[in-house]
Amino acid sequence: MKMQYNSLHIAIKLGLTLSAGLLFSGLAVAVEETETADKNIEKIAVIGSRAAPRSIGESPVPIDIIGGDEMGKTGNTDMLEILKGSVPSLNVHQNPISDAASLVRPANLRGLPADSTLILVNGKRRHKASVIAFLGGGINDGAQGSDISVIPSIALKQVEVLRDGAAAQYGSDAIAGVMNFVLDDSADGGSLVVRHGEYFDGDGTATEVSGNVGMPLTRDGFVNLSFQYKNADATSRSVQRPDAAAFISAGVPGVADPAQVWGSPEIEDDITLFGNVGLDLGNDKEFYMFGNYSERDVRGGFYYRNPHTRGTVFSNDDGATLLVGDLTPGPVGQINDGLGMGDGIDCPIIPITTGDVTSQQNYIDGIANNPNCFAFNEMLPAGFTPNFGGNITDTSLAIGVKGEITDGFLEGVYFDLSGIVGRNESQYFIFDTINASLGPDTPRDFNPGKYIQLEKTFNLDLVRSLDMNLYDDINLAGGLEWHEETFEVVAGDVASFTPGPLTSQGFGIGSNGFPGFQPAAAGVSSRRNYAVYIDVEAPVSETFLLGGAVRFEDYDSFGSTTNYKLLAQLNVTDDLSFRGSFSTGFRAPTVGQANVSNVQTNLSGGVLVDSALLPPTNPISLQLGGSELQPEESESYTLGAVYESGDFFLTVDYYNIEVEDRISQSEKKTLSDADKASLKAAGVPNVDSLQQVSFFTNDFDTTTEGVDLVVNYTAELFSGDSTFSLAYNWNETDVTQFSAITGDFKVSRLENDLPNHRGTLTWAQEWESVAMFTRANYYGKYQGVHVDWDATANNADAAVTVDAEISYFVTDSITLSLGAQNVFDQEAEKINIPEANKQEFGISNNSWGGKYYETSPFGFNGGFYYVKATYNF
Repeated sequence: MKMQYNSLHIAIKLGLTLSAGLLFSGLAVAVEETETADKNIEKIAVIGSRAAPRSIGESPVPIDIIGGDEMGKTGNTDMLEILKGSVPSLNVHQNPISDAASLVRPANLRGLPADSTLILVNGKRRHKASVIAFLGGGINDGAQGSDISVIPSIALKQVEVLRDGAAAQYGSDAIAGVMNFVLDDSADGGSLVVRHGEYFDGDGTATEVSGNVGMPLTRDGFVNLSFQYKNADATSRSVQRPDAAAFISAGVPGVADPAQVWGSPEIEDDITLFGNVGLDLGNDKEFYMFGNYSERDVRGGFYYRNPHTRGTVFSNDDGATLLVGDLTPGPVGQINDGLGMGDGIDCPIIPITTGDVTSQQNYIDGIANNPNCFAFNEMLPAGFTPNFGGNITDTSLAIGVKGEITDGFLEGVYFDLSGIVGRNESQYFIFDTINASLGPDTPRDFNPGKYIQLEKTFNLDLVRSLDMNLYDDINLAGGLEWHEETFEVVAGDVASFTPGPLTSQGFGIGSNGFPGFQPAAAGVSSRRNYAVYIDVEAPVSETFLLGGAVRFEDYDSFGSTTNYKLLAQLNVTDDLSFRGSFSTGFRAPTVGQANVSNVQTNLSGGVLVDSALLPPTNPISLQLGGSELQPEESESYTLGAVYESGDFFLTVDYYNIEVEDRISQSEKKTLSDADKASLKAAGVPNVDSLQQVSFFTNDFDTTTEGVDLVVNYTAELFSGDSTFSLAYNWNETDVTQFSAITGDFKVSRLENDLPNHRGTLTWAQEWESVAMFTRANYYGKYQGVHVDWDATANNADAAVTVDAEISYFVTDSITLSLGAQNVFDQEAEKINIPEANKQEFGISNNSWGGKYYETSPFGFNGGFYYVKATYNF
């Protein structure tokens, strides 16, 4: 077959494309010359429509294609939820009360953390989010992946999911696989979509307006622009906490019901703009440019602060006595050096003996009527519940040129030269809280600071077909990549971190729940790396394809790494083929993981404590077993088969992924008195204010194995066009080596939090004026965990949810749709703590106000219905 260059695309024969059948780098799209027409007709491996198979049968490794039409019928606006319904090996959790993990939700492909999947847009590496999932639900603790949620489905032609290790082609992060988001490149037409819905419980009301328009750029180019704007109210799946209910019974004024909310956060003014530009430059060259601007505000709940027991605010002995601040004025030289605060010895001790300490006579006499003695019960008699939120801003720009070199010694080589810059900023806010050490002068709202992730990448990719007297030409590719990653910490406002005058009297420092980043922790950390790769695919015979790739990568921090990949496909018959691959891989620790520090509030043994996340090279971390981070290393292999006969399509693939020295957040370690004494002697500041410490570490090894099954069948049934799709995934992770730094409970979460079995069964039907789409989602058993404490861990039952949508084509341009996710309102697993744990820890099913385990793989909000109107032009 003769191959030639098209004015907009580089032609490379199907089956010889770089890296597993699709050239994700954007160098090429397969085209076939027709014998009867002057122009080439683009032939992609799998077209982006509901009627087409979702996996590439000709590829030697498994790839899923989710087309734009299919994404539009899921009824969801969140890209993570859209992909979860289409790719069973992808799991996504909703994260209530999870610090930054509720701002940018992590996703797990093949049971590995979010940053083990490489994200591409138009074949170019996507920058990571600045958010690090400090409370990431076990498997994602400490993960720093890309923010997929900023990519709107209306901006996409299709999504390509490579379910195979690919670090030898694309570098770090591709241990689990690769997701490539292909932007719409239409030069005409467009659409406008309005969608409105809410949960069956009457909350979480969401409204979205999105649009796309394609326009010509001279005669030989295109400009494709997309936007999405949405708002979503918060949800609550809560019951009143027993302690808050007791305060209401005791007559304490102002206790909210519920005092603490478990639910999805509120999302305000979520705006995303995407642009995609292409222009034929002539002489077999093409210019391209694409990028985005995205911004949103997110605000969610936090833990309730009990006005009798909350440490460093209301009591320092778990509610036996009240924490009282001495405000007695004193001379310069006193313990607080003349700041107008006392020395902590002139106020009475107030035992808490009733259900409302503010009603006790000793409190009234010693605190309420004593201007020199202060307790936060005077300001906040009902306690308080902070609200945590953030403003997330994401921008990117990629510019490049590609084409064929037509003269010189590189004649016949196709090239792609590009530069990409991406930036993600997370500005944090915490509301309705206090800096206890400031006493009665504390503000209630704080700006704790921000994180900024900045990445720059330059690529040169080259591809050439060579005649080596085989069945067909060999496809040879090579390239260079330079990458710089920068992570910046910006200090918060002074009140969010300053130690106030009551610090020496046992009151907590910083904005309670999320203390601000101190100037000492602020700064910029950077790392650079470069890579060289070569990739070969050879059709040894008409039925046998063999390929391989080698990539050398050098980092200015930890050194260099070399990885390789081998792949093959054997066509046994016209209908049946077998395929397989073996690869090594790596994931470099992010600059953020190596340098970030933070303080979080978490539950430990049923008690709220402040826990510091410190860099692994901090003296405290080193004393507790930390060390400088090294890259994760992996070995993986995949064996599979493809069967395709007429309108029936089936793929089945087994995978096995071994990862050594996995990077994660350690268990939270309690500092002993000996630890504190040793650290003080070494000159480490603020040791007394810390209760627990964690850090990032290379501490454990895992083996993950599983099976992916995809079946598609299309037919003309029921007087219309029918498409049936079955997708199933079995996945199991085994922690093969770990130490006390990781801990038994973390191991249990890694192995059991995700269901071992996931499946979807989809039926899409279309008639002349009506279309229908329904999907059944199966989730196998999993470990239910609540508030990250092993006393609540329990086995949760398997469940099935159903999504459905029906559309009426009013005209060729206007479509009206009605749909629902989780049509039958399948509930998540309710919290059911074993009796032994209730007795040992003194807890009940709803001690912390939640109805459902937060690890539910299909969420905890229940059914959601929506209406949608689409105008195509």
